[in-house]
Amino acid sequence: MKLSKWRLIVSEEVSAAWNMAVDEALLRLFRPGDTPILRLYRWETALSFGRFSKPAESVDLDLMEKRGIACVRRITGGGILIHGGDISYSLVLPAAFAKEYGVKGSYRHLCRFLIRFYEKLGLSAGFAGDSGLQESRSRICLAGRETYDIVIDDRKIGGNAQRHTRAAMLQHGSIPLRYDRERFESLFSVPSGLESGTSLKKLEISHSPDVLRSLLTEAFRETMEAELLEGELRHEEASLARHLLETKYTNPEWNLDGKEPTQKA
Repeated sequence: MKLSKWRLIVSEEVSAAWNMAVDEALLRLFRPGDTPILRLYRWETALSFGRFSKPAESVDLDLMEKRGIACVRRITGGGILIHGGDISYSLVLPAAFAKEYGVKGSYRHLCRFLIRFYEKLGLSAGFAGDSGLQESRSRICLAGRETYDIVIDDRKIGGNAQRHTRAAMLQHGSIPLRYDRERFESLFSVPSGLESGTSLKKLEISHSPDVLRSLLTEAFRETMEAELLEGELRHEEASLARHLLETKYTNPEWNLDGKEPTQKA
């Protein structure tokens, strides 16, 4: 499937709740035939939990609250991720894409732009499976490793996850500029992966977020052979995101327990 034109939405650093509300709104409103979307965004300091995470089993939630660290639950799977020193992306595209490539194949195809991005920084990146690294499971994203996780020098960098609907698919992921290990490490009651994973700072890359974002869009254009049409959220997207923010992503029942909010009649 050739997708030659993409909408580009660039968001500034905002709350975890708003970021996830926007991602869900974009996925919900996408229809077959719509222009696919690349969104680039940053986070205020936070933890994000995978759709089926049980954070109380891995995180000291009281300590997290005392330190003023926000949390949010994603609609995608995967483990717990640290945010605040990263750039994230989300892709929304037709469900037919995943049917054509398959789930694993879609990861391989879509993550190529990230590998190209790291190459532009002078880094040798590849998929964990291609490097012969064994898969390992963990409730914490950085401490686990799957076939299509990206590794540099055999160390995992960032993470990516998907959600599929009948009409569309969402893939989003994180590019870590740095990890505030001192702030986050003590929150976890299981190995965090902060020591075994890597970040751009560990790899001695110190470009500004603006420069890195520019390189990301350049890598995407080249890899996907795509034209990027930059714009803002549409009215209906922003409206649904605000509704999700108020009813879901600021709701502890969703963020901590994974319970969908009750829809009012």
